[in-house]
Amino acid sequence: MEVRAATEHDFDAILNLINQAFQVERFFLSEDRLNAAELEFHFKTGTFLVTEDDGKITGSVFVKLDEERAYFGLLSVDPSQQRNGVGRRLVAAAEEFAREMGAHFMDITVVNLRTELPGIYSKLGYQVNGQKPFPPEANHKLTQPVYLICMSKELGHRP
Repeated sequence: MEVRAATEHDFDAILNLINQAFQVERFFLSEDRLNAAELEFHFKTGTFLVTEDDGKITGSVFVKLDEERAYFGLLSVDPSQQRNGVGRRLVAAAEEFAREMGAHFMDITVVNLRTELPGIYSKLGYQVNGQKPFPPEANHKLTQPVYLICMSKELGHRP
């Protein structure tokens, strides 16, 4: 499975994939996880890495660099491809991309109501290091109170 950087030609496919993958969060979100304006902002501030199968995008992850720290989010896998290693491959690709760009740490956030996620990410080497509020600009989407659990992993670096 090849991972590549997304282009603007992938915009609609990524938007659809993210919203399809995040349907699992509809128990606390009143609308789609991301709209076109929000996705456009992400495209301008970071990089999306994608996986493809027969020309169809099956997974994506957003990566943003900030000096020695990087952040990944919006990890999305086509529901028909979940539990096939696509997510794990995208996390590894995001970490490698960040490492190649000089980052020594990778940060992520997970919604506290997704109680399965901290355990999944801890198996990948991430440790909980705090919490923060859900982004205020997205609070209108919430149907119940949530906060974000912050997790980090040391990536090391290449000499």
